[in-house]
Amino acid sequence: MNRELNIDQNTLVGAWQDRLPQVLNVGDQAQVMADEADNQAIRIHIATSGHEMYSFDFKCQYVDSREVRVELVDVERDGRTTDERSEPIQELAHDYTRHIHECAQSLQSITKS
Repeated sequence: MNRELNIDQNTLVGAWQDRLPQVLNVGDQAQVMADEADNQAIRIHIATSGHEMYSFDFKCQYVDSREVRVELVDVERDGRTTDERSEPIQELAHDYTRHIHECAQSLQSITKS
């Protein structure tokens, strides 16, 4: 059975842009963009709410129509690259990765078509 992702990338980006803010923490800002180099992937930028001013960039690649692989690309604090190995950043990155997987699950109705 072929479970390859069979959806227009712009439609996918739109669906993620609508759904992702609903699964994130209140006040967090999300921006979803097409991955120009990979039509099976999207780029996700999340800016945290609160005074820390962290922003996270993720690559979310569809392995098939149901499963995504999420990769942390970059973390910035107040516009500058920061050490992503620190405990608070690792916890936030893990939390956002979980939210991204949750969002992918909720969009299965459109990605399985």
